[in-house]
Order: sequence, then structure tokens, then C-alpha cells
Amino acid sequence: MSFKLPKLSYSYKDLEPYIDEKTMEIHYTKHHAGYTNNLNKAIDGTDLALLSIEEILRRSNIEKPIVRNNGGGFYNHNLFWEILISHLNYTPPSKYIKNIIQKDFKSFDSFKEQFSSTAMNRFGSGWTWLCVKEKKLTICSTANQDNPIMLGIGCEGIPILGLDVWEHAYYLQYQNRRADYISSFWNVINWNKVEKNYKEAIEE
Repeated sequence: MSFKLPKLSYSYKDLEPYIDEKTMEIHYTKHHAGYTNNLNKAIDGTDLALLSIEEILRRSNIEKPIVRNNGGGFYNHNLFWEILISHLNYTPPSKYIKNIIQKDFKSFDSFKEQFSSTAMNRFGSGWTWLCVKEKKLTICSTANQDNPIMLGIGCEGIPILGLDVWEHAYYLQYQNRRADYISSFWNVINWNKVEKNYKEAIEE
């Protein structure tokens, strides 16, 4: 199969003032498109072309770094775009998902603090994840374009929420102020999608 860049459900400027229009345009049309195109080139004519992206990334040994990096970049950004929403359409987490979060992190504020701290402490480029593992929520971080569905990286689980902390995700607007970017992220999370991801994850 040939992987395709997903369509966004919002315009590049819809996440302003929290994520600026120019960053969104470059992030989507250059970075994500690049991962997608490079992945397709890397798997063309191989047995990997017959697999889903999840099947590719769940292999115990992803033989080629180009497949690992670009496959991860394709998958990670697909999830990232889906869990973002314009602040004008933002709704807080439902009682259902909030109770799940409070059960596993004692309080919603404690969850936010732990997630934000993990994102701040990711050295260099990478991602921070909220995952379902053995029916429980966990927070972890991965380097580069690795993600929790890859095996043996110490961050295994089914990701339901992810934050891109590569500099290309925020540097035009926030420069070196990653903390401000992380703080802004909480204003544009699509909690309905996160809840849907959670329900699907616990059924696997």
C-alpha cells in the first residue's frame, strides 16, 4: 500500500494563538509530508508495502533506520493532528475520561504536571505520550520519531495522546521556550478524540 498524508479537520490558522499558522503549515506540508513520502519510497517493492503502519512499527526489529524514522514520523503526526482542536471548539474532558485519569494519577492536575514535566525533560527531539498499558494509563517519552507501539524502547503501550516536542513543532513562535509551548498545548486538545482512543485501546 501507499501511505497518504491525512487531511486536517481544521485550517492551519485555527489553532492560533496557541500554535501559529506558519508553524502548522510547515509542520504539515514539509515535515509530515516528508516522512510520508520517504516512508513510501523506503518500503516500495518490499513485503512491508503490504502491511499497515502499525504492523510495520510493531515488528520486533525494524531492519532499516529509514523505515523506523519515517514510519514513526508518519504515525506520530497522524495521531498528533487528530488530538488537536481549535480553542474555539475546545471542550474539557468528560466526566468519564476525567475519572479514568484521576484514578491512575490521583488528580487531573497531577496528570498535567507529570505529563508537562516529562515533556520538558525530554532531552533533544522526541515525543511525550499518554498510553494505555494493561488497561491503565501511563506517561512516557520517546526520542526522535520512536513511539510506544515499537517494541523494546521502554515506553510500550497504546498511545492515545501525544505531544511533539521537536523544535520544528514550536520554534517559530516560542523559540527556546518549550515550557510555554507545552502550557499552550492544553488549550487545544480534542478530549473527545482522546476518550475515543482510550475506549478503543482498552478493547484491544
